Amino acid sequence: MFSSITSGAVRGIDSYIMQVEVDVSDGLPGFNMVGFMSGDVKEAGARVKVALKNVGYKVPVAKITVNLSPADIRKEGIVVDLPIAVGILTATGELKEDAVEGILFLGEIGLDGDIRPIKGTLPIVTKAKSKGYKTIILPKKNAKEGAVVPGMKIVGISSLQEVIAYLSAGEMERDELIPPTKVDIKSLFTEKDIYDDKLDFSDINGQAGAKRAAEIAAAGFHHLLLVGPPGTGKSMIAKRMPTILPPLSESESMEVTSIYSVAGRMPDNKALITKRPFMSTHHMVTESALVGGGGLPRPGLISLAHRGVLFLDEMPEFSRSLIDMLRQPMEDKVVNITRNKGTYSYPADFQLVGAMNPCPCGYYPDRNKCSCLPKEIKRYLSHISGPILDRIDIVVEVPKVDIADLSSNVKRAGESSKQIRVRVMRARKIQEERFAGTKISFNSQMTPKEIEKYCKLGTIEQAFMEHTFCAMDLSARTYHKVLKLARTIADLDGAENIEKIHLMEAFSYRMSDGQYWNSREESE
Repeated sequence: MFSSITSGAVRGIDSYIMQVEVDVSDGLPGFNMVGFMSGDVKEAGARVKVALKNVGYKVPVAKITVNLSPADIRKEGIVVDLPIAVGILTATGELKEDAVEGILFLGEIGLDGDIRPIKGTLPIVTKAKSKGYKTIILPKKNAKEGAVVPGMKIVGISSLQEVIAYLSAGEMERDELIPPTKVDIKSLFTEKDIYDDKLDFSDINGQAGAKRAAEIAAAGFHHLLLVGPPGTGKSMIAKRMPTILPPLSESESMEVTSIYSVAGRMPDNKALITKRPFMSTHHMVTESALVGGGGLPRPGLISLAHRGVLFLDEMPEFSRSLIDMLRQPMEDKVVNITRNKGTYSYPADFQLVGAMNPCPCGYYPDRNKCSCLPKEIKRYLSHISGPILDRIDIVVEVPKVDIADLSSNVKRAGESSKQIRVRVMRARKIQEERFAGTKISFNSQMTPKEIEKYCKLGTIEQAFMEHTFCAMDLSARTYHKVLKLARTIADLDGAENIEKIHLMEAFSYRMSDGQYWNSREESE
């Protein structure tokens, strides 16, 4: 007998619907799987046979052929256990054909018949909905994740026995046997669910300039580099960046959740990722771990930081080649990984926050403490190339904290993350209205065409811009970065037009370029 069971799988961040065809016939006994698949996928056959035996259903001594369609897509790193098991039970008459019609099956089966979670639930369920499917049977630990897709009936199961009992029951009895999983999406976006209450900008004493830079970066989604000696609070500021960013929207949350689901990073029984991602890594990270890839391509840290923050501490300690791999994703907001089996694309719209010492010992240009030779400083700073610096909108010094800001006798509470976030969200709202109907959302994403339209300068401002541009010998890319940055500063001030004071502040965030990367001492 023959049966056809619907399932799904992911390829990169995308998903596709797959038909698992099972034929049980007379002939030389055997279990064959075809359909352009890798060896790890073929192992499903052995698991299914043992699992069926252990739950009391003996696999007949017959010729069993399983085909995974479409045959033109290579199946690797996917799980087809449950659809194969249901296909065998249907083909042998244990289950009726009409009992499985219109249902999509997902799940891995343990040898004891337990149903184990899979990766990529959300993108598969989303694809199933677009193809007209209404009912999905999947592992119980993935049920909440699947249930966030509106209009879908999600049935979470824990064992093969439960699947068989559910499919054997009448249409009216099924919901009583295993009630569909439901999720109230609105209830997931409470204050405690979207922000970490253990991190707050009020914890940071002093550093008004660096905190101001962080606020501007958050308002326009600009990349930020913090430069200063050890122990000045660079990491503290970076870790609190997500607390001043606006909360994820439902659509952004779905995007981030899809990436985490494909990467296998979703917590058990978690419906959605509701906090802005914050990814931090050590300088010994591999290229595939940072950018994505591997034998079976998976999202890297820059994709896991999508819609959030990627923090690189001690940035010059990373190899120059590794840092330069960020150039294309920072511009295109996507990572493309090419293999001989095809090209995989992953979203990578992240905000880069870097922290670094100005030299190997950490105290340059304070020659009372710094003993680094000019060539050592130059070699150290050269790990951050000019093209990367051009893509970082804000470079700000984080100086040594004044003792007055640390003393318990004069300690003053700084602004909280919530207070800063109010201003950031107000500036974001201005940008939302400005770019309504376009493909961009933030000032940092403006192209030269949009800059010309939205960053018009008055006579005084234009003259100041031209003079400063020539005096600082800036690149064309930096010229546009300054204008985008000034536009964000003006939005924070609620100003309709960019004024000279906004340009002056924007230029101040490029002064460190000249101090560290083009200093006279280095050129000697």
